[in-house]
Amino acid sequence: QVQLVESGGGLVQAGGSLRLSCAGSGRTFSSSTMAWFRQAPGKEREFVAAISWSGGSPYYADSVKGRFTISRDNAKNTVYLQMNSLKPEDTAVYYCAANNRGIYYYSRDYEYWGQGTQVTVSS
Repeated sequence: QVQLVESGGGLVQAGGSLRLSCAGSGRTFSSSTMAWFRQAPGKEREFVAAISWSGGSPYYADSVKGRFTISRDNAKNTVYLQMNSLKPEDTAVYYCAANNRGIYYYSRDYEYWGQGTQVTVSS
């Protein structure tokens, strides 16, 4: 089992940057696929990015490609989401998620979730 805790959210102006962190605990973290999802008010939770257990072949939603970077440090049991060139439409609660089955784009395919961290981008 994996427990996840996100941090790093906050308020930033459009064009700014934030780095989210997700600290994991549990002996299977280093073998887990990790992902970031986000949910804006009144909208469904959507895929943002994912990374395999080895850190290779990250995947991104088209809406964040070229602006966001997902990475992980298995020695620290932490996954990161570097967010640059932020836009007001990036405003959402960002969730860290994990599974032991591979990269998927739907939230139903991830068993473990953090509590979320709010990101607000002002125009």
